[in-house]
This record gives sequence, C-alpha cells and structure tokens, in this order.
Amino acid sequence: MPFARLAAATTPTCHIGFGLAAVGRPGYITLDRDQDLGENRSVEALRARTHELLDAAYAQGVRYFDAARSYGRSEEFLADWLNRNPGLDDVVVGSKWGYTYTADWTTDAEKHEVKDHGLTTYERQRAETAELLGDRLDLYQIHSVTPDSPALADKELHARLAEAAAQGVTIGFSTSGPAQADAIRAALAVTVDGEPLFRTVQSTYNALETSAGPALAEAHAAGLTVIVKEGMANGRLAGPHAPDALKAVAEETSLGCDAVALALVLRQPWAGVVLSGAATTAQLASNLHAAAVDLDEDQLTRLAALTEEPHTYWEHRARLPWH
Repeated sequence: MPFARLAAATTPTCHIGFGLAAVGRPGYITLDRDQDLGENRSVEALRARTHELLDAAYAQGVRYFDAARSYGRSEEFLADWLNRNPGLDDVVVGSKWGYTYTADWTTDAEKHEVKDHGLTTYERQRAETAELLGDRLDLYQIHSVTPDSPALADKELHARLAEAAAQGVTIGFSTSGPAQADAIRAALAVTVDGEPLFRTVQSTYNALETSAGPALAEAHAAGLTVIVKEGMANGRLAGPHAPDALKAVAEETSLGCDAVALALVLRQPWAGVVLSGAATTAQLASNLHAAAVDLDEDQLTRLAALTEEPHTYWEHRARLPWH
C-alpha cells in the first residue's frame, strides 16, 4: 500500500496530513473564512494559496495530501503542484468521488455539491480525476458513506473498484453523520472474491464527536489505515470559538487550542493520519505543533467532558452556513 511510505517517514509530523477542502473552492462551512481568505477568492488567488500551503506542509514533514472531486478545483491545484515538483516521490495522494461540485465558484449557490454514489458517477469522476492526477493518485475514496448508501450494496460498483485496486489504486471510503460507526462496520463487511474491498477509512473524530472511535479501532485491527477528518470540528475548536476547557488546557501547554485538539486525536492508537484543514500557513504551523503536545490524565479527563451526543453534533454542523 502507498501508506507504507508514511510508515517509513520519521518526521514528527508524518502522521498529520493536509486536506484541501477549505482552499480548493471559495465557499465552505469552516468558521472565520472571511478573516482567513479575505475578499479575493479568485481561482488564481486560491491556487497560489493552495500551493503556498502545500509547500509549507511538505517542508514541515507532511506527506499525505487529501482532495476530492467536490472540493472545487482541489485536484487541479494539487496536480499543478505535483507537476511543479516531479521529484517528490515520498508523498501519498488521496482523493474522493461521490459528490459533484455545483457552486460554479460562488459562495452563495443554492447547492454547493450533489451526492450520488452510483456507478455512472464513479466512472465519470474516476476519468476526471485520472485526467488531472494520473498515476500520482494513490488512494480513491467513496465520499461520505452512510449506512443507507447504495455504494455498500452495489456489486457492479464493487467489481469496478476492485479493478482499480488491481491496477494499483488503494480503495477507501469516508463517512459522515451520526451513524458513522454503523457505516464503518457495514463497509468492513464488503468483499470482492472473498477479499476485503476497502483498505482505508476516513471519518470525523474530534473532542466533540467521538462516537466513531470503537468502529475505527475495529477497522484498524482489520488492517485498514484510519484517516481522521474534521479534527477541529470545522473551526468550533479553534481560537475564539473553543470551549473554555480546551482553552484552559491550551494555556497550560503554551500552545494553541488547535494543536491540543489535534493532539487529542493523534494519541488514539488507531489514528494513522490526522488531517489539518488549514487555510493559512500560520494555521498550518500551529496545527503541526500537535505532534509535540503531551496531555496528562487530568487534562484528558477535562477534555473528555466536551463530548456531545452524535445527533446534537451533526445537527449543529448542518446549520453551519457556507460562506
């Protein structure tokens, strides 16, 4: 698997990846985007910002980069950067299919993305991804699988995904919603010719939403690489928005709330890669300090009290505006 490259890495930050959800398009649900991105969100402005972040991430030891068809031009921006740096053979590149970007580079679209896990969408988006990333694509994930996703039962789709795997692309899936654990367990049962289809899982896990933890531990035990997204809860665990308990622990560690929040995820024994969704190089540098955070039992106990009920968490997330 391409993730063997990460296992061989020795940098303190090698288990932190960089996700392009916040910089591949002008609109997203992360808090404080107006402050982070400013008014100029042209294609070229965000291309330059993405490249600056990719340069900084690589220079500081990050080796996994995560895009998606629905993240605006994230695959294009990442492909441009890879083409500018052809000698970088130690990175792992992942992307996702299953959502189509429909906002036409605006922040006020009625719908920013449309979900479809059918075979026709897979074939179209696989071709689109291949045109941009070519053989640099290491991992292709079904985007936001839920327990009722048709992708879990579509045998023809499974066969096509297995064909891609036979050609060297690792097949994975991501999850979202209050029933992430059920989706993970259902996906673990999917096989083709008696062999497990999925080799990675990407799920939301953070100080506020920990419900997927046991299922992610099971996935790790089954041999899957676990990628964690939204470790910052779309900005709810950052700076001025952070709960008081998190602010207190951050002050005790002399680091940012973001570093503490990501460190809480990194310490999980099943966490293979924890994504940073930084939109600025300053945020990225602060996120990467998570690798140096050492939390004691008292601090962990106080942070554990922040956990919300899954439905409460996801209902709050659903109310976050695109801006």
